[in-house]
Amino acid sequence: MLSSHRLRVLLEVFRTGSIAGAARILRLSPSAVSHQLSKLEEEAGVGLVERGAQSLRLTAAGRRLATRAQEVLDIIEAAEKDLLAQARADSGQLRIGFFASAGYRLLPLALSTFTARHPAVELDLVLGQPHELLPDLERGALDILVVFEHALDPWKPPEGVEVAHLFDEPQLLVVPSGHPAGQRQRVRLADLADEPWITTYGTDTPVSVLERASALEGFNPMIRCRSDHYEVTLGLVRAGLGVALVPSLGAQGAAGIQVCRLDGPRLFRRIGAAIRPTNPNPALRSFIDYLRDASAQMRNALR
Repeated sequence: MLSSHRLRVLLEVFRTGSIAGAARILRLSPSAVSHQLSKLEEEAGVGLVERGAQSLRLTAAGRRLATRAQEVLDIIEAAEKDLLAQARADSGQLRIGFFASAGYRLLPLALSTFTARHPAVELDLVLGQPHELLPDLERGALDILVVFEHALDPWKPPEGVEVAHLFDEPQLLVVPSGHPAGQRQRVRLADLADEPWITTYGTDTPVSVLERASALEGFNPMIRCRSDHYEVTLGLVRAGLGVALVPSLGAQGAAGIQVCRLDGPRLFRRIGAAIRPTNPNPALRSFIDYLRDASAQMRNALR
């Protein structure tokens, strides 16, 4: 393989027309320049210079390689500049995967401060369920993935992926305005065993978290509709078509409904940030700090 350093030596000999001129530009001794040319000829397997008693000139192969050398060195310089930009937290690219309810407040809160401090970082935001986006994180198509894990439906991250815990998010009972349960400070799921329910799909199984929690409470809920979109769920509850179990992030700011705190253990989601520990992207480390700050604010708001 040809040495980029020796290509630069050849290029300067071509530009200056002499070993002495190249030595002056490169701040090398003439003997060092001559030695580098000899080594480059060995690497190339062809004569590059014709040495006379008082002169030196490039062969046709030498002139052609010198012309190519400029192209090669330009590419290397561009690559070095790109790597330098990637090595700084205030530039480069950051690819973030997130689930829908994290996009209501948590992610915007983190990104608003991050982008204000690092406006040159190019963002690529990808919406999807954690189990759908994990393969993208594993193969490097994402730098970070905001994930959740239900206490009643735990999962393990794949090998090579680590999940940093951000905060616990309580599950809330959502009922139409004026519903009797909305007048109570805390409610058990079993108190609404006869109500129609709006619930989600399961992550890897057809069984939703509501159905798992209801089984612990000793009843089988009557499911009227399933949706993983909380706007749909809240709209149906608002219309009086059922009640629902909704995580706090999905219920914030919703009008026309009442939100009840639940009695009962383990009704919460763990919110986390999944990354590959070997990912060298410096913008990632900086963003995680902002995500932790936003999570602290969300944690306080959810109390």
